[in-house]
Amino acid sequence: MLTPTAEIVAAAYATGRGVGAFNVIQLEHAEALVAGAEKADAPVVLQISENAVRYHGALEPLAQATLAVARASSTQVAVHLDHATDVTLIRQAVLLGFGSVMYDASVMSYVDNVGATTDVVRHCHERGVYVEAELGEVGGKDGVHAPGARTDPAEAAAFVEATGVDALAVAVGTSHAMLTRDATVDLGLIERLRATVPVPLVLHGSSGVPDKDLTAAVVAGMTKVNIATQLNKTFTGAVRDYLAAEPSAVDTRKYLGAGRDAVAVEVARLLHVLSA
Repeated sequence: MLTPTAEIVAAAYATGRGVGAFNVIQLEHAEALVAGAEKADAPVVLQISENAVRYHGALEPLAQATLAVARASSTQVAVHLDHATDVTLIRQAVLLGFGSVMYDASVMSYVDNVGATTDVVRHCHERGVYVEAELGEVGGKDGVHAPGARTDPAEAAAFVEATGVDALAVAVGTSHAMLTRDATVDLGLIERLRATVPVPLVLHGSSGVPDKDLTAAVVAGMTKVNIATQLNKTFTGAVRDYLAAEPSAVDTRKYLGAGRDAVAVEVARLLHVLSA
């Protein structure tokens, strides 16, 4: 069932559990994510990133399909716009019925980030939409989530107070698009952020984090955990295996179906890791 992001995250935040947030690139991803969540009997957040919108050329087709998959689910499913830098895109997502948006103004100066994020929060809150934002030091191709970047707890608390955001993505040692699972997460910093920042914390770049450290990050204070690359690896690996075993296959449903099934299994497994 389509469920507001605020409801799913608030319940997890209150009980110290983690919420899995996974990226949708094609329809098969949305179907796999929901199938995995149903198998795990857990809520899930389906995310469409600005990069995915750019790939498809528009937000609405993929968004409408994802929203339809969410509505048909037997478990709670939220639909979220991820890493949006374009305010026009955010407004489109709100009109389409997304439960939340993540506005990424982290490349701006602190003052400009506060101003721009406050405007987005005002627009979204007037329409009942939950807002996640990002704060931290920008560095390298990974931006705020370069491995050496760290979010300052006092600055993060001030940012939340100034902007009114509902959740905050913080830099604690993870990095986007990691293909290996050996990131070192600063659990002590997560604990300090949890004690200082009055809204749920979001872990981006979580594909690079080992299972035991994902669980530890949730215990330390993370609530929403974003995972994309790990599932892309799973999907692609299953497709490669299918085509290697069936080199004459041409029906896309066969090999994309193999990828979809593999992702569903991995999502169910990850949701158990995050709720442990």
